[in-house]
Amino acid sequence: MDKLDHKIKLKSFFLVIMFLILTPSLVKAHEIRPAYLQIIQVSETSYEVFWKVPSMGDAVPRIQPVFPKSFTIETLKNPNQIPGSVIYYYSISSTEPLRGQMLSIQGLNKTLIDVLVTISYLNGEKASFMLQADKDSQIIPGQTSSYDVIKTYTILGIEHILLGIDHLLFVLALILITQGKWKIIKTITAFTVAHSITLSLAALGYVSFPGAPVEAVIALSIVFLAVELVHNMEGKQTLTSRKPWIVAFSFGLLHGFGFAGALSEIGLPQQDIPLALAFFNVGVELGQIMFVVVVLLLLQILNLKKQWPAYVKKVPAYAIGSIAAFWMIQRVVKFWD
Repeated sequence: MDKLDHKIKLKSFFLVIMFLILTPSLVKAHEIRPAYLQIIQVSETSYEVFWKVPSMGDAVPRIQPVFPKSFTIETLKNPNQIPGSVIYYYSISSTEPLRGQMLSIQGLNKTLIDVLVTISYLNGEKASFMLQADKDSQIIPGQTSSYDVIKTYTILGIEHILLGIDHLLFVLALILITQGKWKIIKTITAFTVAHSITLSLAALGYVSFPGAPVEAVIALSIVFLAVELVHNMEGKQTLTSRKPWIVAFSFGLLHGFGFAGALSEIGLPQQDIPLALAFFNVGVELGQIMFVVVVLLLLQILNLKKQWPAYVKKVPAYAIGSIAAFWMIQRVVKFWD
């Protein structure tokens, strides 16, 4: 029976190692940001088009908007390569109105990328909607409702947090280091309140920090928690283990700037900035709650905090710390790119 238990624990240990090996693929998922298509009507028959495609290094997804055949397309200037994106500039024109026409994104069904579309008409009306791999075309509307804005930005918020592996690793480390359900609730609430504050302030333009240093320090915050988690497993009491909500709130302010950086890449509809910002935040919180519930259920099943041997218990801490240290070095190196 002892040999059987040892084999089960050994297999579990190797499963954790396999998770660590497969993590780079998850890290890449975090880099899949939405594409952005902005269409601005400049006369009764013509529109300027701003098409921003996320890139990973020199790799640019082969996706492009397809306008109705009645529209002529003219390239306004050469593509602009910026870190993480390529921007294209077009002009389209037709005697037919744009609203009511079909817009599609060629190649979108072969990717994991979402496309946020915003349209500004001469009469002041605004439209926004989202295209995805399983819905790569849509009839172009006129003025969109508040419900459309709520739906679009809630989905974007959920997707951002669930694809934001660094934010999720921070939350995971918080959960592992915190003892007791009420303490976990207080800690996650402190993290939520903190990043909601800085996300809102940064998105509204009241404060700003350079994106690259923020991302590097976010990685450093995860390394810090991983070290604290190891100390906690060794029986050493730290501020984080005693009052984790203080650490969660402090670093949550920093993570809020990370969320704001992602939101700035997506853009906010000028006619509904407060509504879009509020429900992007709601989406982030919904995604975070989903993640926390899943983690707590898995911990309950694995009973990781009690019955497993010490060397297995430490694997998540070292895995989290190693990944975060790699991110930190990678992001610091980018300062000089």
